[in-house]
Amino acid sequence: MKSAYIYVRVSTDEQRRRGYSLIEQEERLLEYCATNNIQVSGVFREDHSAKDFNRPEWKKLIKTIKKNKNSPPGNVLFLKWDRFSRNIQYAYQMIEILKDLNIQAMAIDQPIDFEVPEAIVILAIYLSIPQAENSRRGKNTSDGLRRAKKMGRYAGKAPIGYQNVATPDGMKFILPKQPEADHVKWSFEQFATGNYTINQVAKMASLNGLRYKENVRRLLRNPIYCGFITIAASKSEDMQLIKGIHEPLISEELFETVQALLISRRRQRGIKQSMKPLFPLRGFLTCPNCARRLTGSISTGRNAKYRYYHCYSPKCKVRFKADELEKDYEMHLKNIQVAPGVLELFKLILEDENIFTARKKLLKEREALFNEFSKQEAFMLRVRKLLVEDKIDYEDFHSLKREQKEKSYFLNERLIELNQKISKNEIDSEKEWLCFNPDILFSYKNQDIVSQRQIISQLQPTSINPLTGNLNFLQIDPGLSKIIIYNPNSAR
Repeated sequence: MKSAYIYVRVSTDEQRRRGYSLIEQEERLLEYCATNNIQVSGVFREDHSAKDFNRPEWKKLIKTIKKNKNSPPGNVLFLKWDRFSRNIQYAYQMIEILKDLNIQAMAIDQPIDFEVPEAIVILAIYLSIPQAENSRRGKNTSDGLRRAKKMGRYAGKAPIGYQNVATPDGMKFILPKQPEADHVKWSFEQFATGNYTINQVAKMASLNGLRYKENVRRLLRNPIYCGFITIAASKSEDMQLIKGIHEPLISEELFETVQALLISRRRQRGIKQSMKPLFPLRGFLTCPNCARRLTGSISTGRNAKYRYYHCYSPKCKVRFKADELEKDYEMHLKNIQVAPGVLELFKLILEDENIFTARKKLLKEREALFNEFSKQEAFMLRVRKLLVEDKIDYEDFHSLKREQKEKSYFLNERLIELNQKISKNEIDSEKEWLCFNPDILFSYKNQDIVSQRQIISQLQPTSINPLTGNLNFLQIDPGLSKIIIYNPNSAR
């Protein structure tokens, strides 16, 4: 009696479109085996695409065949060749692998006699038709997605911060998804300050609750978040940016600021070890046991990550929860007030100083943009020369030209924005300084890590109570003590 393994396969879209079912295939194959006196060695049911052989059940089948390699010659039976594979190249390779294992692949509805030389032509026809169907289906899907994008609809899998939704008539679009949308916005805002590297932003966002921190680099380059949809270049069209119908998570201004930092390759050196953004009090706290400076680190728990300040010494087991110590420090700041009579003087000084500083910063940024334009122009001159000298082909030239065009788009937008700010002298930082807030805690919480540590250096925590884990009081810089009022007892 001959033996055979039965293999039935279906993918979800095929089942919906054509009505294929695993049960129907299996019944027909079992009936075929009974009629032809074939012993069934095993049944393998697959719900997976046939674009390659990286399928769970097929792997199990091959593993089973290899275990029984000393058995008599056998077959792998399936209904049609498109159940076996939808890729000619992989199909021929797998047929050879099975042949080496003394197994022959057979489709009962499309039988082939491999002893006949012309059978290879028939097999090629059987295999090429499903591959052509896959290619046509893929092209139709791609064309449909492109048409949807030109209408401003994002029809693919929603990026981080959005979710896919559909109207009752089947039209697909995306809506913001919380809390991921807030995490995305926060990541853009932090990187735009220029004080952090992408890795630092990713790490902070991860601690705040953003998953997929490895995608932050790609996230910061995606114009979908400021309301635009990217349409990739094709043979007949260049890359396009289309205004989408979805709700943007950030402003175009913020996105362009981030792109200017990325495109100009201003690699931030980052903040020194003592200025890591996750531990603002690092280096200012003293161990209550050995009087050494406390450092900071992150511990991974079962469900979350936790920050701690702890002693450098491996023998000293002292550690404190970072959240509680930082909250305690802020309680002390809350009880610091600016002395009467100095507030008006502060306003005058800050107004004069920061209007000049903000304008100087914008002029410097505009100069950097001009330098970037010059670099781009010089680069394209070299590329054109290589094309004329036949050292690169036209396809590479076209790709480089398209990339430079995309960079120029964002640089131009940023330049227009800077010129408007400089000509009107309407600078956001101006308004912040003019609306000076004497609340020390408010100012502290709205600064970046560098500015926060500058404040801490002037208002340093002195010691920690080993019993309660609270800060005893703050040591005020002598210069500041003349213009502020601090009551440490009211911090409790």
